[in-house]
Amino acid sequence: MLCDGVLFDLDGTLWDSTGALVDTWRLALEGEPDIPHTPTKEELEGVMGMTAPQLMKTLFPHLGPDRAAELFEKCCQVENEYLRAHGGILYDGLEETLSALSARVPLGIVSNCNLEYIPCFLEAHGLEKYFTDWECIGRTGLEKWENIRLVAERCGMARPVYVGDTEMDRDAAQKAGVPFIHAAYGFGRFAAPLSIASPRELVGLLELGE
Repeated sequence: MLCDGVLFDLDGTLWDSTGALVDTWRLALEGEPDIPHTPTKEELEGVMGMTAPQLMKTLFPHLGPDRAAELFEKCCQVENEYLRAHGGILYDGLEETLSALSARVPLGIVSNCNLEYIPCFLEAHGLEKYFTDWECIGRTGLEKWENIRLVAERCGMARPVYVGDTEMDRDAAQKAGVPFIHAAYGFGRFAAPLSIASPRELVGLLELGE
């Protein structure tokens, strides 16, 4: 597939941070009277890629929107502090793939995350040098498909591809008019015309050029 830029989702595509999120959300929500239980790893995996309101509505349907937003912000503060220091689990072969791709075309990240989440990923693992740009709903307030277009435009990409692991990622790419590659090693389980079983497979799949 010919492309002049690669955009990535984050969770389930570049790393798995759910183990850390289980512990940090437990810490953040401990003692809150309206939280009967803190999310399990499986529950968090099921909401990866959702916007904050969608995520909180799924995990805690009994909460009103204001209370949900308050608790989400509290969880984000604790998780970001931990992730910036300790990072998450990078998928096998990720850095060598990023190195090979970024030598040829610009790379970007587009995620439905809070403002500090992508910087935590980049700084914890020393990956800033591979990415030209990134964007998230926590900074722009825009839907993912709009942020895909925004980053592609800022990076001068005429033929970008979007790599993600969920059906929400697929739908966002389609709405943005960008070819989608399914990261089948991530959290989403569905059939897609183009899919990879590991990040390493991207290098052979893509024909890179301006």
